[in-house]
Amino acid sequence: MSKSRMLLAGAFVAAAQFALPAAAWAADAPKVVASIKPIHSIAAAIMQGVGEPELLVKGAASPHTYSLRPSEAKALQNADLVIYVSPELEGFLEKPLTSLSTNAKVMELAEATGVKTLEMREGGAFEPHHHGDEDDHDDGDHDEEHDHDHDHADADHDHDHEHHHHDEGDPHIWLSPENGKAIATDIADQLAEIDPDHADFYRANLKSLLGKIDATKDDLASRVSTVKDKPFIVFHDAYQYLEHSFGLQAVGSITISPDRKPGAKRLHDIESKITSSGAACVFAEPQFKPAIVQSIVADTGARTGTLDPLGANIDAGPTAYLDILSQNIDSLASCLKG
Repeated sequence: MSKSRMLLAGAFVAAAQFALPAAAWAADAPKVVASIKPIHSIAAAIMQGVGEPELLVKGAASPHTYSLRPSEAKALQNADLVIYVSPELEGFLEKPLTSLSTNAKVMELAEATGVKTLEMREGGAFEPHHHGDEDDHDDGDHDEEHDHDHDHADADHDHDHEHHHHDEGDPHIWLSPENGKAIATDIADQLAEIDPDHADFYRANLKSLLGKIDATKDDLASRVSTVKDKPFIVFHDAYQYLEHSFGLQAVGSITISPDRKPGAKRLHDIESKITSSGAACVFAEPQFKPAIVQSIVADTGARTGTLDPLGANIDAGPTAYLDILSQNIDSLASCLKG
């Protein structure tokens, strides 16, 4: 065999040896199921080079009203790891997790190490936050906010309280970049535990993702630096983690839960809050019809925009989490700047 042919053959063998583990990774990667796109994205970023998690709630579907397909039930049954936020957000998973995912490790992220939760606010109108260090939320601050908001909630209490009890945490935890980092760390730890052969990959991917989250947070903070004092109204109360992280001033939500229509009193309270606070924008969500938002702003002069905690129009994958944060901050900045 000529020297050139020997070199070519050697290169082919080396390339084949390098490629073989990738095929093996796909075959023996842990079977991971994630409930919603931002959580799936974090898991996908941690699993890059090893495997790909499966996403349950796709497109513009809402976890508040979701029903499992047979293929998704099978995925839960075969899973090694199931990742979701909490029963308050993904109520559709409560029974399947006990009946189908009997052999899986189940991560409830609202209870994960390092994740800081805020209490649900009550009533349609609430007061803006007083931000110190945006991500250092302690229980005392939560209680003070909650007690203050409770003054606004008495009249709506009978209607809204049935879905979000006083002691429930706000489940939209991923909209805090600091929580995003804690979630990523916990997922990497769980993956390394159930799949130690690829632990080095998970740790390397985690380090990369944490750096990207920090850089994204700094960039997004600069984008909203000039609109922190401008009040706004959201469709449902899903954004207080974003508010705390970036010093933003939401003053009300049209509904407490997107699967319920707001009552007449709540709509009246919101219209009054727009007028009294000078709210610049009222934000709809793509999962739900914007007619209510259009009706509310008709006589107030407020502008409309769109916020989306789940990234309905963002492709699922390892960059989706950062894209969701960026899209929401850009939408807020654009509308509030006018």
